[in-house]
Amino acid sequence: MSGHSKWASIKHKKGALDAKRGQVFTKIIKEITIAARLGGGDEEANPRLRTAILKAKGANMPKDNIERAIKKGTGDLEGQSYTEIAYEGYGPGGVAILVDALTDNKNRTAADIRNTFSKGGGNLGETGCVAYLFKRKGLIGFDSSKYTEEQIFEAALEAGAEDVSTIGDTIEITTEPDDFEAVLTTLNKAGFEESMAEIAKVPDATVTLDKNHTAKALRLIEKLDDHEDVQSVSTNLDVPDDFELEDE
Repeated sequence: MSGHSKWASIKHKKGALDAKRGQVFTKIIKEITIAARLGGGDEEANPRLRTAILKAKGANMPKDNIERAIKKGTGDLEGQSYTEIAYEGYGPGGVAILVDALTDNKNRTAADIRNTFSKGGGNLGETGCVAYLFKRKGLIGFDSSKYTEEQIFEAALEAGAEDVSTIGDTIEITTEPDDFEAVLTTLNKAGFEESMAEIAKVPDATVTLDKNHTAKALRLIEKLDDHEDVQSVSTNLDVPDDFELEDE
């Protein structure tokens, strides 16, 4: 079970995605823009753009927003120029935290991230200090109230998935990045509708902390994830399925 998935599950339970839909849209628009800038505006020829559009549709982003973001990336519309940057560090209890961001001001974002780590009981590290602990994987989630793990398992393995597991109320499929689209397409054709699909950085192994340190680490991760420039936060923290993050 991936730390990334556990964090995604907790966010979903807390209603963060719904409560901050505007912020979610902003982050997805940035990703679409840079994907179109780097690989062109044709989603059929640009896997990264296809994945970003998939995430946009999953968040119920209007089609017009998606099209404008693509045009900004290709230069057909004026827009901000974003730079990709990763920050690595440690949270309470020494857990590894990897932050991927898109920013138009690297100095501002770096200062913000460093300050957030410090205030949250962690510290920003040097480049490479934790990145080696993670691998890029395709993650596809399905609502366990709609489907059984057995149904998903059989279809997923036939499609070329690596693994299937149940995390909280989500049945999660793990794939190699190159197989992500093919597995998702096959499952969709078989009648399964995903609740989440993305390429993410997943830890090779997880670490377990006591309840107090787990809560502190999750609050730091939440603060980082809330930053407008942060696209994703990955961690090797193992969170029990029944863990509830209480409001401060």
